Amino acid sequence: MAASSFGFSSWRGRSSSITSQSEITDVHEQTLNPNQASQLTITDTRPLSSSLNSYNYREPTRSFVPGSVRDHLSPVDSAGFARSVREDTAELASYVLSDKKDRLSTSFLHRISSTSSHQSLDQHESPDSQMPDAGTIDELPEPPSPEFRTEDEPDSGPSALTTMLRRSPPQSPCDPNVGSNVTPYNGQLSSTSLSQSSPSNGVSESTPLLRALPCRPDSPGSTTEVDDIESQKPKIGPWRSSSGIFGSGIQGKLRSIRGIANPKTWDKKVIFQSVVMDPIHCLPAVIVGLLLNILDALSYGMILFPLGNPVFSSLGPAGISIFYVSTIVSQLTFSTGSLFRGGIGSELIEVVPFFHNMATTITATVGEDKPDAVIATTITSFAISSMLTGVVFYLMGKFRLGYVVGFIPRHILIGCIGGVGWFLVATGFEVSARLEEFNYDLDTGRRLIQSDTLPLWLIPLALAIILFSLQRKITSKYFLPIYILCVPIFFYFFVFSIDSLDPENLRQAGWIFQAPEAGEPWWYFWTLYKFNLVHWGAVLETSGAMFALTFFSVLHVPINVPALAQISGEDHLDLDHELKLHGYSNFLSGCVGSIQNYLVFANTLLFMRSGGDSRLAGFMLAGLTFGVMTIGPVIIGYIPVMVVGTLIFVLGFELLMDALISPRRKLKLLEYLTIVVIVLTMGIYDFVVGIFVGIILAFVSAILHASQVSAIRATYTGDQVGSMVRRNPSQHHYLHEVGSQTYVIKLSGFLFFGTIVGVEEKIRSLISDNVFTEHPIKFVIVDLWHVTGIDYSAAEGFKTINRLLYGKGVHLLVSGKDAESKLGRDLRAVGLGSDGPEVMFMPDLNSALESCENEQLKTFYARQEALRISRPAPSNNLDVPNKGQFGQPFDILSQSPRRDHLDRAARNVLNQQEMRRSTRWQNISEPLRLMLQVFYDLSDKNEDFWFRAKPYFVRKEYSAGTVIYQRGETANGFYLLERGELRADYETPQGRLSEPIVQGTTCGELPFFSETNRTATVVAVKDCVVWVMDTEKWEKLQSEESEVAQELLRISLKLTSERMDAMTKYISAVGN
Repeated sequence: MAASSFGFSSWRGRSSSITSQSEITDVHEQTLNPNQASQLTITDTRPLSSSLNSYNYREPTRSFVPGSVRDHLSPVDSAGFARSVREDTAELASYVLSDKKDRLSTSFLHRISSTSSHQSLDQHESPDSQMPDAGTIDELPEPPSPEFRTEDEPDSGPSALTTMLRRSPPQSPCDPNVGSNVTPYNGQLSSTSLSQSSPSNGVSESTPLLRALPCRPDSPGSTTEVDDIESQKPKIGPWRSSSGIFGSGIQGKLRSIRGIANPKTWDKKVIFQSVVMDPIHCLPAVIVGLLLNILDALSYGMILFPLGNPVFSSLGPAGISIFYVSTIVSQLTFSTGSLFRGGIGSELIEVVPFFHNMATTITATVGEDKPDAVIATTITSFAISSMLTGVVFYLMGKFRLGYVVGFIPRHILIGCIGGVGWFLVATGFEVSARLEEFNYDLDTGRRLIQSDTLPLWLIPLALAIILFSLQRKITSKYFLPIYILCVPIFFYFFVFSIDSLDPENLRQAGWIFQAPEAGEPWWYFWTLYKFNLVHWGAVLETSGAMFALTFFSVLHVPINVPALAQISGEDHLDLDHELKLHGYSNFLSGCVGSIQNYLVFANTLLFMRSGGDSRLAGFMLAGLTFGVMTIGPVIIGYIPVMVVGTLIFVLGFELLMDALISPRRKLKLLEYLTIVVIVLTMGIYDFVVGIFVGIILAFVSAILHASQVSAIRATYTGDQVGSMVRRNPSQHHYLHEVGSQTYVIKLSGFLFFGTIVGVEEKIRSLISDNVFTEHPIKFVIVDLWHVTGIDYSAAEGFKTINRLLYGKGVHLLVSGKDAESKLGRDLRAVGLGSDGPEVMFMPDLNSALESCENEQLKTFYARQEALRISRPAPSNNLDVPNKGQFGQPFDILSQSPRRDHLDRAARNVLNQQEMRRSTRWQNISEPLRLMLQVFYDLSDKNEDFWFRAKPYFVRKEYSAGTVIYQRGETANGFYLLERGELRADYETPQGRLSEPIVQGTTCGELPFFSETNRTATVVAVKDCVVWVMDTEKWEKLQSEESEVAQELLRISLKLTSERMDAMTKYISAVGN
């Protein structure tokens, strides 16, 4: 082989393969002669490194490295570093094939410290550097089958069965050509008539499944489109139309109005069905819904104001009216536009604790001596909070932010619900015992055990315990209403049976609610709005409670609505539309002076299962609720307090059980303790504070749980996974021996201060004295391919890791992210690679592995040159080799466990290879020498054997950029690469995979010898010299030298096995 002048170009004169601190050279330093450095030119500026495509991750916005840390970052060309590594690979491959007489310089032995990774981009950038991504797979549309599709064929239906029904018969259901001989079908004319295609009995194999129907005259609203027999098309409900709430379009509405205005078009049966029968069918469900509204009004509406406070003691009827108004507004809104036709809207029970908090704050600010101002300010705050909640709901739906609630842990919501349950139990004592405020002190305890107070709360508490226990055994939906209705019946039975019990005296003693003033209408609460008396400063002080209430309200809809859709079997839920409806409902409720509302999960489910799954039932329920509201205030003065107390106690017990008992075995200990803390904070200290404590605990819990998930996705060593470079067998053998000194750590997820600790601990364990002595490492590659982002603390952690590795003489490489990517700039912004030991940023894992392998090969050849220099000159007599012949130079150089490992690996390789190369192959011409160098580790045959194959190879030259062969072509050549570099591009399910092929290796052996099509496209990256055996020569070799042909087949299987093993390991490493 007439090798060209050879030398390594300066690693500091171009992008280095790795950056590291200067280290002690393993051999004597020699002076670099610039004239002997070869100037390599890159003719193909496309990325040459092997890389697998991956989807882009969206960078989290909640934590980021402040841009002010490093405002001025010099550009870094990571792709240039990868190209520099490829140049080193080519030079090393050229060295292994060169002769001693060709080595004009050994300057590569000078272990020059790698240049900084922060060199200016313009040193490496070329005009052709902007190329399309080589890893992109262009997806072409699949053409339709000409056998079954025609040019004008209509779209298929939503399923195969629908398509079959549409295409049989060929005529449309309304076919004017029935009975004729010409039938239109898919834009073509068929001359086959129904009568001709059928035998006398009318049935044959060609008879259509569905016969054509005669045309009927068009009518308003009729359509000629084929009906969806399977009902698989999405039903576009009236709420989805952009023309209005009912969404039938302007023309449809006009036709409907004209039809209603014209009595001649009325259908008596339809009118009777719509006006009489449909309402009768809905009546049972409407009664159930009305009863639920009444019970909720007594439970929640009655205690809307803190009745224990003298200022609000007479506002129980006003609270019920406010409740009814909010319920009616929400019912009309949801019945008009919601996906759930039987949806029931009602007051949010969770507003009660917040409203009591707001009322207490306002009372303390305004003063109890101004009751009218206190009431006016309080009720105005209630309405403003409802409008605020409506605006937030609408904006969430408008900007499609319903998914945001999914970021809030569910156990935080459970804790808040438990806090509401605690509040309801305390409120039950307040309402039943007529306490001004339930405090956790001795005075409240003494008040509760007084003889005139004890029966007031003890009886409803006992009734609640009995009801709570029986509900676990009796599951009928009518049990709760019957039980509650029996309480006032039995109460008044004893009142009228015992003469000493007088209703007026019982009312004064707290057994019956105070009757409203004579003539007080249901709209009395509107008269409480006196804006001239509103204390706006007090309203501002309640803003914290308003936002807390809004936050808690927002939690329900994105959780309850999807759950309701799942249970009811509704597959076309539009959560953003439902959020907008809640925005309308709450804002309108605030505008009419009422409070928050929402779509009640339990009531809606019960209402729909009772037969109320229609919009008519919803409108009827709103109308009957309005009727009850108009006569409601009169009934208040006759309702026993124990009825409301029982309902409040039961509801509080249920919420506490749902929060503290039911999830105990489902939650982890930390999550359960979080719930307990939230419940105790809300119940004992303050409800609003409990909300914020829950939010804080949610973040703490998320951090703790995220910290427990290791950021380390996988770890490998260099002998387990290597680069995709197809190297000479001697290099491959050595790299496998020393591969354990390269350690790959793959990270994933978002790196923050909680997860970087685990990475740092892993690094410390690798470089600990005991582990490092047994398993020394030289390179650590941290792959960030699956990392989505990093915060400032984690970025600083990388600097700590770099310093730890520097102390052990280990080089750090960062792969998977370009230095100019967001993640790369975040790492460099804190000074990684500039404020301390240098770090190399590689665009992919293959480039990093290739760089480490190149550095290890440089060390290998440095020891080889040291061996050559230290050997005595050959004598004229025959020297008898001894086993210690190569030991002395290596023993001198072995000064650490890491170097000792390298020396032992070099000794194992050189003992087998150096003698053969230096004595027997030096004067052999090509391609025999190339075959011996490529096959020596794969075959035990000598030069005499392979000399027989020499005539069957032909020398060819290819210029850079030439396509040697294309993927899918018939294999017609087996190649031995003497000089230059090739690149094989594979198409895999993971994307495009590139394999560099350097000189001294083979190419295209598997498809050629197996007589299959090419599996890759091979391109000449540089000017190449190859030796080719074509199909004709191969057939001739098989017939003339069958033994050589068999040996070539055996070698090709070995080479294929090695390459498939390397590719499989690399793809697995990249994908993991």
